[in-house]
Amino acid sequence: MSERKVLNKYYPPDFDPSKIPKLKLPKDRQYVVRLMAPFNMRCKTCGEYIYKGKKFNARKETVQNELYMGLPIFRFYIKCTRCLAEITFKTDPENTDYAMEHGATRNFQAEKLIEEEEKRIQEEREEEELNNPMKVLENRTKDSKMEMEVLENLQELKELNQRQAQVDFEGMIGRYRELEKREKEKEKEEDERETKEMLDRALVKRLRDSDSDSEKEESSSSSSSSQPKKAITDKPTDVLTTDIPREAQGTSSGGVKRAKVESWERSVGTLGKGGALGSLVVRKKPAAAVSKPSTVVTASASSSQTGNAYDLEESLLRDTFGWIHSPQFTSYIRRLQLLCVLFCRFKDIFS
Repeated sequence: MSERKVLNKYYPPDFDPSKIPKLKLPKDRQYVVRLMAPFNMRCKTCGEYIYKGKKFNARKETVQNELYMGLPIFRFYIKCTRCLAEITFKTDPENTDYAMEHGATRNFQAEKLIEEEEKRIQEEREEEELNNPMKVLENRTKDSKMEMEVLENLQELKELNQRQAQVDFEGMIGRYRELEKREKEKEKEEDERETKEMLDRALVKRLRDSDSDSEKEESSSSSSSSQPKKAITDKPTDVLTTDIPREAQGTSSGGVKRAKVESWERSVGTLGKGGALGSLVVRKKPAAAVSKPSTVVTASASSSQTGNAYDLEESLLRDTFGWIHSPQFTSYIRRLQLLCVLFCRFKDIFS
C-alpha cells in the first residue's frame, strides 16, 4: 500500500527527460493580478473618480519591444467601477512612476508638470548654447547678475537680524508694563476723586434737606404749642356708655323723625338705655334709687383714674422712644442709606 504523502517519486530506469514535450506559451499572454490604483484618475466615459489605493482585479501583460535599460515594462488593464469601461496604464521606470495610457485622465499632477516644464527649458537652453556662443555669454552675464542680487539680499537679511538682536525686548516689555501701571493708578485716582465729589454733593444735599425738615418741624411744633391741647381721656369703650347726639335720618310716612342708629347699636344695643332689653330688667323700689348717685360718682372717679394712668403711660413712651422721630436721627439714617447705595454701585463697577 502506497503512502498518502509522497515525498519522493519513482523514476523508471528508461526515463529520458528530453523526451518530455515542452509547454509553449505566448510571450504576450496575460495574468490576473490584484493591485491598487497608483494615482487618482477620472474615467473619460462616465466621469467617475477613482482614488489612489482603490483595489482592482487587473490583467497584467508585458509590453513588447519596449525596454528601459534592460528592464521590461508592464501594462495593466482595469475596469471602471461605474461604467465598466477599460482603463490601461503602464509602468514608468525612468521616472519611478506609472504612466496613464487611455480610458481615464490623471488628476493632481501639477508638480510633475512643473518639473517637466523646467526640464524642457533646461534642455532648450543647452541646445542654444551649443550652437550660439553669444547666447552662452548672455546666459553667464544673467547668472552672475542673479548671483549678486541673491548675495545682496542675503546681506540685508543678515543686517536685519543683527539689528533685531541688539533690541532689548525685556526692557521694552518692562517700560510698557510701567506705563500701563501708571495709567491704571491715574484712572484709580480719578475714580476716587469722582466718588469723593459725589459723596460731598450728596452729603450737602442731605444736610440741606434735613435742615429744611427740621425748620418745618419746629414751625409746626410752635404752631401746635400755641393752640390748647385736647386732653386724651376717651377710651374705645366710652362710645357704648356715653350719650351720642343723634341726627335725623328722615321722616316716616306719618311725619315722625327717626333717629340715626349706629351699627353696633343695631347689633347689640347700647348699655346706657333700656331699649329692647328693658322688659327683662326688674325695676327696684324708690328707696334703691337714692343710692344711684353714689354709684355714678364712683364710676366717674374710676374713669378719671384710668384716664390719668393712660396719660402717664403715653408720656413715658414719648420720653423713651421720642428720639426716633427726631430730625437728626432721620438725617443720619438717610446718610447711611446713601452710603450703602454708593458702595453697592462702586462694587458692581470695579468687579
